[in-house]
Amino acid sequence: QVQLVESGGDLVQPGGSLRLSCAASGFIFKFSAMSWYRQAPGKERELVATITHDGGKTNYADAVKGRFTISRDNTKKTVYLQLNSLSPEDMAVYYCNVEIHFRAFWGQGTQVTVSS
Repeated sequence: QVQLVESGGDLVQPGGSLRLSCAASGFIFKFSAMSWYRQAPGKERELVATITHDGGKTNYADAVKGRFTISRDNTKKTVYLQLNSLSPEDMAVYYCNVEIHFRAFWGQGTQVTVSS
C-alpha cells in the first residue's frame, strides 16, 4: 500500500533552517509528482510546493517562494523540502502528498516549530 513517512521537523529559531524528508513506498515513485502541504493550528491545510516526477519543474506558494526548495531523489524514493529563513508564520505540521488515480495519499506529518 502507499506509504509516505515524513521526518525532519524540529524546533528552530526565527531565521533558521530545516530540511524535511518524505520516504515513499507502495507506488511507482519515479512516475509521480509529489507535493508538500502544511497546516497551522486553526487553519486549513495549504499547498506549499510541488515537484514533477522527474524534478524538472517546481511550483511554490507565494508565501514561501525564495525561501523553500523542493527536490527529490528518485533512486531513494524520497522527496525533500528545504526550509530557510523560517519565521513564526511557517510554524505548522508539514505533510507529504501524492495523488494516484485521483486519490490523495498523505503521510502522518512532521511538526515544524519556529520560536525563540
